[in-house]
Amino acid sequence: MVSVGNIRGGQIIAVVPTSADYYEFSFGFGTGFIDKGHLEPVQGKQRVEDNLGDLHKPLSNQNLLTWKDTPVYDAPSVGSAPFGTLANNLRYPIISKLKDRLNQTWFQIRMGNRLAWVSSLDAQEDRGIPMLTYHHILRDEENTRFRHTSTTTSVRAFSNQMTWLRDRGYTTLTMYQLEGYLRNKINLPARSVVITFDDGLKSVNRYAYPILKQYGFHATAFIISSRIKRHPQKWEPKSLQFMSVSELKQIQDVFDIQSHTHFLHRVDAQHHPDSVKPQLP
Repeated sequence: MVSVGNIRGGQIIAVVPTSADYYEFSFGFGTGFIDKGHLEPVQGKQRVEDNLGDLHKPLSNQNLLTWKDTPVYDAPSVGSAPFGTLANNLRYPIISKLKDRLNQTWFQIRMGNRLAWVSSLDAQEDRGIPMLTYHHILRDEENTRFRHTSTTTSVRAFSNQMTWLRDRGYTTLTMYQLEGYLRNKINLPARSVVITFDDGLKSVNRYAYPILKQYGFHATAFIISSRIKRHPQKWEPKSLQFMSVSELKQIQDVFDIQSHTHFLHRVDAQHHPDSVKPQLP
């Protein structure tokens, strides 16, 4: 399990028994767990207050990011009772936002079927998940033909970029994880990134694959299926070579293989895509 924060004593949350040791409660787009020894049943008629029905509002498709242990409050005021803390490196869904009398923005969130608030001074509004897109990778000394091509990256630059991500604790996502997040089904870390490679070039297997595997990273390769080779080609950096069936199989412990169409940008004489043609009456 990963620690995602703490809840102060005396707070009320809704939980569901899930095992001999833990209770389950709603946390973001997923589920949190709390040790049964840290809870006691609510006595009498104590319940979570929700006079405005905010607990049943749909999520706003906006999220906050935590870059440090972040205080959570019972109300949109630093003078209100503290509810608990969200851990560093979280993406958490927002119900709504408001500004207080000092023009400070507060994020309303839902946790354990109760409402809480986070100050914008302590967390950042999510601007989206970065996606790094690559095509071709070559060593500087062998790149004589594609040196000034924007879709060609040097092995040194790519390695440095991956090292930067590793050193800062980034998690690399699959497209399925990204889709799950966009559909409000899973929680993701604040430091998340998507890495993709278009076309299916042989240099992906030769250079990108071992670097990504070394760091335990995941990536997605979008393959032009008509260009897949039956057998591996002899390496020739002066031409664009494509991966073979066996090379694609080799990289699947790091790469998710997806489609980049069969013929890519193939068009007819009228510059219409081959796959889309007008139907005659």
